[in-house]
Amino acid sequence: MRYIKVIGVVMLNLNGNIKIYLATGHTDMRKGVHSLSHLAESVLSEDFCTGALFVFRGKRSDRLKILWYDGQGFCMYYKLLDQGKFTWPKSEECKSVSITSAQLSMLLEGIDWRTPVWSTPPEYIG
Repeated sequence: MRYIKVIGVVMLNLNGNIKIYLATGHTDMRKGVHSLSHLAESVLSEDFCTGALFVFRGKRSDRLKILWYDGQGFCMYYKLLDQGKFTWPKSEECKSVSITSAQLSMLLEGIDWRTPVWSTPPEYIG
């Protein structure tokens, strides 16, 4: 029988008040916490200590890193898709794009968050 020692688990609270920024273009996925926090401050023009999430995508479009400062230290989430690519805004538009927590959830699942389509639209609204 194998035992896995869990050192720590951090849950991201994606409530509606959290700011989420995508760094357009691609980022070198070899960068660590300090390099990514520098990008968040200089390229995205935002302070990483505000509790915002900063999302970076790799050149192959199948990897991303999320950087978050929780008040005590940095947390970094890394995801690599087995198949497909993450939908990402073009770098010519601007340096960063703000998205909602619902759009981030779709992005992490590999869904095109820019134009989501209802599989079955709701019958009643309001």
